[in-house]
Amino acid sequence: MSTDQGKRDALSPVTIIGLGEMGQALANVFLQKGYPTTVWNRTAAKAEALVKQGAVLAATPREAIQASPVVILCVLDYDAVHEILDPLGDALKGRVLFNLTNGTPKQARDTAQWAKDRGYDYIDAGIMAVPQIIGTEDAFILYSGGNKNSFDSNKELLDVMGASTYLGEDAGLASLLDLAMNGAMYGMLAGAMHAISVVATEGIKAQAFSSELLIPYLTAITGIIPNLARQFDTKEFTVGVSAKLAMQQVGFRNIRQASKDQGISTELLDPIQSLMDRRVAAGFPDDDFSAVTELFKQAKHQNT
Repeated sequence: MSTDQGKRDALSPVTIIGLGEMGQALANVFLQKGYPTTVWNRTAAKAEALVKQGAVLAATPREAIQASPVVILCVLDYDAVHEILDPLGDALKGRVLFNLTNGTPKQARDTAQWAKDRGYDYIDAGIMAVPQIIGTEDAFILYSGGNKNSFDSNKELLDVMGASTYLGEDAGLASLLDLAMNGAMYGMLAGAMHAISVVATEGIKAQAFSSELLIPYLTAITGIIPNLARQFDTKEFTVGVSAKLAMQQVGFRNIRQASKDQGISTELLDPIQSLMDRRVAAGFPDDDFSAVTELFKQAKHQNT
C-alpha cells in the first residue's frame, strides 16, 4: 500500500449535500486533501467535475448520508434544508450533521430543536468566506449549537474548509455573527461603490481610485473601530471623541450635497444623515458617531 493510499484510508469519509457554487468549493477542497467524498445534488449534472476528481455521486440524500459519519449540508435556504431532511426519518442518527446553509438565528434555533427532537447530532454554521477562498488561510467558519464534543472530534476535518471556531451551545450564534459581519461588509461595499460613482462623474477610473486612494484610506480608518466599540460598551459617547457629532453632521451634509451636485443619488447616505440629525436634535451634539446606535435600540422598542 502506498503512503498516499494509506493516508486516504485514514481520513474520515465526508458527505456534501448541495452543489451550488459554495457546495462545489467545499467538496473540491476535501477531494484535494484526499478525503473520501460523497456528494448529492438535486441536479446531478453539477457533480460531474467532482466525480472526475474522485467523488462518489449518491443517487439519493439517504444514500449520501449513509456513506459518511459526517454530513455537511450547504443549500440555498432552510426550506431546501427541510425538503431534503424531512423525508429521511432517523437516517441521521449516529452521524454528525453540520448545516452550512445561510439563514437567520431563529431558523438555526428552530432547526436545532427539530433535529434534537429526532435525536440528530446537529451543529449550525456560518461561512465567513466566498467560494474562491474556501480552503485557504483567509477562510473561516463559525459553528454553534449541538454537542461541542462533536465539533472537537471533527475539528481537523472542518479546518479543511477554513479555520473553524465553536461559539457555544446556542445554535443561533453562528448565524447571528455571520449576518452581523456581512451586514458590516455590505455597508462598507455600498459606501465604496457610492464613492466610486461620485468620482467617476469626473472621469476618474474606479480601479485607480480604489487601489491608490480608497483602499488605503478605508484600511487606515478601521483603526477607529476599537474606540467606537469601547464607547458602545461603556456608553461614554463623549470620551475619546474622534469628532463631535455636530461637526460630523455638517460634514456629512456636504458629502450628500456634493453627490447630488454630481448627479449621484444619496439614497444610501440619507439614513445616516437622519440618524445624526436626530441624535444632535435630542441634545447630544458632543457625542461621537457611535452614539447613533442608541437610536437603533429605540427603533427596536418601537417595532415590538
